[in-house]
Amino acid sequence: MPAMRTRDPSDETRVLIVDDSLYMRRTLRKMLESHPGITVIDEARDGVEAVAKCISLNPDVMVLDIEMPKMDGLSVLREIMTKRPLPVVMFSSLTQRGSKITMEALSMGAVDFVPKPVSRGLVPRAAKELCEKVIQASGAKLRVQKIRRRHETERARKRKTLDGKAPVDTLVVVGSSTGGPQALEEIIPNLPPDLPAAIIICQHMPRGFTASLAQRLNMLSSIKVREAVDEDILEPGLALVAPGGYHLRLDKSPGDRHAVYHVYLDEGNAVHGVKPSIDVTLFDAGPLFKQNLMVVILTGMGFDGAKGAWAAKNAGAKVICQDRETSVIWGMPKACYEAGGCEKLVPLDDIADVIEDFCRNR
Repeated sequence: MPAMRTRDPSDETRVLIVDDSLYMRRTLRKMLESHPGITVIDEARDGVEAVAKCISLNPDVMVLDIEMPKMDGLSVLREIMTKRPLPVVMFSSLTQRGSKITMEALSMGAVDFVPKPVSRGLVPRAAKELCEKVIQASGAKLRVQKIRRRHETERARKRKTLDGKAPVDTLVVVGSSTGGPQALEEIIPNLPPDLPAAIIICQHMPRGFTASLAQRLNMLSSIKVREAVDEDILEPGLALVAPGGYHLRLDKSPGDRHAVYHVYLDEGNAVHGVKPSIDVTLFDAGPLFKQNLMVVILTGMGFDGAKGAWAAKNAGAKVICQDRETSVIWGMPKACYEAGGCEKLVPLDDIADVIEDFCRNR
């Protein structure tokens, strides 16, 4: 069950920095202390020191590196989620290994992550993003990693292969942001391999991380999951993850018997400050699928998806949102609900069943 940390919003957010590099600790301190609402209470040079200081100092948020001596970031996360759960923001290197481990960390309960800047010129942008995510994390609800309802090896055996491209007439669009990767792991692996619908996942993430998210979900699920590429065709039992840095758009071409739905990547301007934007995908999906579309808005900061969900609902789509109690950040679901686009608030544990029921019983 999620647990809300009790603290006065007017209080400064007390942060513990964990990184084995002295230069990076100093850089992080400078980044965080540029925000008037954040106080760095201490630093830790390795994982063992991090766990000890976490317990003794009781910080509001931990900013955690991944690769460290004595105890790496994942081991630290595992230890503190057992001994003293608190919101954690990972500070991740933008590498293939870094992105895969970041997905593991988010699955284990880390609230969010910030990619390490690859040049000095990117430090101001990274500082702004880090401060914003630390402030949001300080009020986030934590979710303990749960045992999945269906056995993962059984899913792999049951996965179906398709000869050619099967036609699809039903689409589910899932939008998520902060807390989304962990929520997706509660939903996508619990969908059956014969789901008679295509799925699009729009998770707010930068380039380099959505591929690892797709790979992880694919490993856990009986449906197929992959990062979308230009001209991918929607298929039943296939989930396409919108690549970071692009909006995922849709169109269709007439076939001999069935319309064929394609996705394409749009590198246009960010919408609501993000790419991919859920709204952009929904503004395409609503008119194309109408009553054969289901929209699922999950945990996340901001209001992306609210306008698109409202438009899709007016076109005939069914729209549900994750409820407040199970959301890490009840921002996007709340915005959708208050805009009148949401038909029902649903606990995270029930969303997979609601999706399957819609796809089978329209």
